[in-house]
Amino acid sequence: MQLTVRNLDPRIAAALKARASRAGRSAEAEHRRILEETLLAPDGSEFFDAARARRIKLRPNLPDTTALLQQDRNRS
Repeated sequence: MQLTVRNLDPRIAAALKARASRAGRSAEAEHRRILEETLLAPDGSEFFDAARARRIKLRPNLPDTTALLQQDRNRS
C-alpha cells in the first residue's frame, strides 16, 4: 500500500525528518514506525480497541461516546 499525505504542516515534516535522523532511519521508515507504534497495540490489536479497554478499566461508569454521538445526530 502506498500512502500520500498532502498539505502537511512544514513543521511536522521537519520534525519527522529530525526524528528519523536521530534514529538513523529515512523519513519514510520513521513514518512507518510511527504509524505502527500508534495504531497497533503491543498484542497486535487495534490501538483504539486497547485505548477503549483502558478507559473502561479506569473509568467504567463513563458513557460510550459512540452512543452519545448517535443520540446527538438523532436530535437533528
